Amino acid sequence: MLISKKMEWLTHCTKEHLNCFKKEKSIFFKKLHYPLDLRQPKTFNEKIIWKKIYDRNPLLPITADKYRVRQYIRHVLGKKQAENILIPLYVTSTNPDTIDFSVLPESYVIKTNHASQTNIFIHKNCSIDIKTIKTRLKKWLKKTYGLFNHEWSYINIKPMIIIEKLLIDNLKRLPIDFKFFIFHGKCHYIFVYTNRKEKITCSIFDTTWQQQYVAWKGIVGPQPEKPDNLTKMIEIAETLSTPFDFVRVDLYSFENNIYFSELTHYPASGHLDMQPREFDIRLGKLWKLEKNYWKKKNHPTRKIIKEL
Repeated sequence: MLISKKMEWLTHCTKEHLNCFKKEKSIFFKKLHYPLDLRQPKTFNEKIIWKKIYDRNPLLPITADKYRVRQYIRHVLGKKQAENILIPLYVTSTNPDTIDFSVLPESYVIKTNHASQTNIFIHKNCSIDIKTIKTRLKKWLKKTYGLFNHEWSYINIKPMIIIEKLLIDNLKRLPIDFKFFIFHGKCHYIFVYTNRKEKITCSIFDTTWQQQYVAWKGIVGPQPEKPDNLTKMIEIAETLSTPFDFVRVDLYSFENNIYFSELTHYPASGHLDMQPREFDIRLGKLWKLEKNYWKKKNHPTRKIIKEL
């Protein structure tokens, strides 16, 4: 099955190359309302599309995998610091039928390691339909995420289920999601996602916590208080970004602790809705594209791959 999916993806990409990525250009224009230029990409979103097509850093599939990324974090940060920020893991499985739900705590989150938006939140005192959950998980496990969006880093991830501790406060609120945009090892902006259980909002800040008047999906978000551990979060995010020209590092600040969420290489698959467009251009200027940057002599990717 995996081999056939690879062949399907390769065939699809070959056709797309022959058509100058006609599908990508069509979706891009429809969502962002300006033409995609892959020859001389200037905006952040154009460069994400370029990265999807051309960047083959071997660490991308490892760090896109929500399970294997834990190994990467331990390697880069050291075991002690890694264990402090990794959300406790209860279960890993490739078969939902092997999961014993009776031994799990009262609240937890079920997710897959190879895809986006495949989460099931189980709250304390809520009733659960195990049969429905298993059916949904089996469906998710069959999906090859990123196949037709040219998201190469997801293609070879072996699908599995992971069950983690659910971070939630006494009012049943999920923690604020801090997304650090790191270019060439330096954080420049932080996208802050709040109200995640209902109508999610996004506010954008620089590293001094000055809010940028930038709308996400047409709305400028609220101004949450600057977290006390912001400097430490930026330090962690920049350290985790070292092997990449760009990566978004997602962290939580919850009950005065920092927790790791994920590394994201293709935010919104290159269709990140930001207005005014000047901000899209401003982000793009921070990113110097270079094919095979990770093949340079003494680049950290070589050493990390060898040691993982």
